Amino acid sequence: MPTIPSAKVEQFARLALGAVVHAYPNKPAHVITSDDDLLTPAQRHPVFWGSFDWHSAVHSHWLLVRLLKLYPDNAVAGDVRDYLNSAFTKEKLQGEADYFHLDGTTGFERMYGWAWLLQLARELDSFTEDSDAASWREHIRPLEEIIVERTLNYLPRLKHPIRTGVHPDTSFALSFAIDYARQTDNTELAAMVLGRARTFYIDDKNYPAAYEPSGEDFFSSALNEADLMRRVLNNDEYADWLNDFLPNISTIGAINLLTPVAVSDVTDGRLVHLAGLNLSRAWTLSGIASALGDQPKAQNVLRSASEKHLQAGLDYVFSGNFMGEHWLASFAIYHMTGAGLN
Repeated sequence: MPTIPSAKVEQFARLALGAVVHAYPNKPAHVITSDDDLLTPAQRHPVFWGSFDWHSAVHSHWLLVRLLKLYPDNAVAGDVRDYLNSAFTKEKLQGEADYFHLDGTTGFERMYGWAWLLQLARELDSFTEDSDAASWREHIRPLEEIIVERTLNYLPRLKHPIRTGVHPDTSFALSFAIDYARQTDNTELAAMVLGRARTFYIDDKNYPAAYEPSGEDFFSSALNEADLMRRVLNNDEYADWLNDFLPNISTIGAINLLTPVAVSDVTDGRLVHLAGLNLSRAWTLSGIASALGDQPKAQNVLRSASEKHLQAGLDYVFSGNFMGEHWLASFAIYHMTGAGLN
């Protein structure tokens, strides 16, 4: 994992610190249907009320934990720690868990927000040598447990994977879920996710890579799937599967997936998704390459494409507009710190 310069670590962390306390209406007036809809985001969600929406707030908090763990002596570390101590209290995180017991929340943030919550719990689970983080780890358990329960309940009922370049993409959520399950030794969840991944994807062949991207994608469904399956299969199985799924991925077979994309308008919340696509492609391409140890030429191509996507994505992280700044830093840090590779 390359070291991020101290000034850049502080810049990323301060962007997130600003976003998590930036209130933004979660519901336009025309969809107000109950008294609960009249509550402010902070009244509904004691911790994850900023950053435009719940899932972005969750992964902005993940970024803060991740950078504090990796760079505890950075100039911003004290501010991050103070903020997290104020946010990750037992009472506030219990309030987040309580929200999921309200009527009508069964599908709330399914599965994108769930995946990032499990990623946050995973990060805390590997940070318990820090006394503050050890407390945060315990405080998040009620919320974490209900997300695991929801996942275990939902996956057997999901008969077909959701293949999309935005939030509902199933393969993205399964990748985060398996990483969490392995970190926390949750054998029941691990077995469920591995089983569903095989059922959904093991027979996939000849993915139409030329059809990506769509105009509002922040994921490549193809690369998410390939990044998931390297977690599921051993290296020999994976190489064969990948060759069937994306033939000649490292040469001419998936040129669309290896070419970074431009954003035409960073003030448009949907169009700026493409900046996130560059960053998520960067981490999936890197992940795929990590499982191709006996194919150095393919690895070089994929890692080169990953680096190009990272640089293209970074151009938009600090745009000065909240539509991108409330979430893109998390995607960048996930890749830059190798979060999916450890």
